[in-house]
Amino acid sequence: MTPASSHSPHGRSPLRTVQVLGGGNAATGAHVRSLTTGLVARGVRVTVCAPVEAEHTYDFTGTGAAHLHVPRSSDPASVAALRAACAHADLVHAHGLHASFRAALALSGKPTPLVVTWHDRAHAEGPRAHFLRLLERRVAKAATVVLGTTSALVDLARRTGARDARLAAVPPPARPARTDSGDPDRLRPKVRAELGATGRPLMVAAGALERHRGHRALLDAAHAWMRLDPSPLVVIAGEGPLRPELQRRIGAEDLPVRLLGRRDDVTDLLAAADIALLTGRWAARSRFAQQALQAGVPLVATRVGGTPELVGDAAELVPYGNARALADAVLRLLADPARREQLRARGARQAAGWPTEDETVAQVLSVYDELTRPLPLI
Repeated sequence: MTPASSHSPHGRSPLRTVQVLGGGNAATGAHVRSLTTGLVARGVRVTVCAPVEAEHTYDFTGTGAAHLHVPRSSDPASVAALRAACAHADLVHAHGLHASFRAALALSGKPTPLVVTWHDRAHAEGPRAHFLRLLERRVAKAATVVLGTTSALVDLARRTGARDARLAAVPPPARPARTDSGDPDRLRPKVRAELGATGRPLMVAAGALERHRGHRALLDAAHAWMRLDPSPLVVIAGEGPLRPELQRRIGAEDLPVRLLGRRDDVTDLLAAADIALLTGRWAARSRFAQQALQAGVPLVATRVGGTPELVGDAAELVPYGNARALADAVLRLLADPARREQLRARGARQAAGWPTEDETVAQVLSVYDELTRPLPLI
């Protein structure tokens, strides 16, 4: 790693950057934390503008960065606070659509370069969906460079008016440190017993209980698995507005499915799983899919968004909303240990090719240097 005081491009004083984060999902927050760590280690001065809750979760100041509380809001007071924070920055880097929109407002009329990273695409229906599409166009046109975490997001940025859109290098989620009690050989039977999956296959899904996550099709597919002996257990980690409807169906149809609520031990659940399920309508670089491949768990996922690009040939891919295709893919895997082993090996190989944290920081720094390089003398 480059010494902490060495990054002073073109013989100038250390680069001053502002990283802007809204509420941020777990993957985005972890990425900003990782990026901030690497930038500070290379001598870049970083101020993270984010809600105080994000600072409590990700400890940006623990990396050596400064933190400024900016609420997840586009009201005049929040934009003014962000404008003040960016006043002396050489470059501003915003993460996510709403944070990028606030950054564009704060920099309006200023020559400061704005880098935007689109980690995923916001979901909505009705009038709000139209509003989000307007925000995408506004942000794409305002940004100096848009970094998309998938080729689909890069293409979207170009279609919506981006002057410069590029594929971003994004490292996979860091694996949690293991203690003796986290030894997979000991953890697996313990977790399976706690979930009620001793002596039966265990399938794990994770994600907010929202309409676009595909949980309805997942429950439809579970009818096909009920006929097996022993019947597999499906556990879903996550919370959301669809929970009452899903819980009613599970009870009324006597489905072998458990809703676990919000969990912070998804990696432990995966360590105990036989199959991982990703059933949503859209995903960019799904954190859950990456965790599954890292854990060596065969994955069945919908063929949407950036998922095919992310997993390559290391997963069974099915159409979104097609309960029959989902059920059949799972039934084939449960009946074919050799195929499950093949997917485990392919998953490890695929994960080994994902960008490292150092490669991610190096790419971002190259973009920063390009945008802040002094113009040549004529």
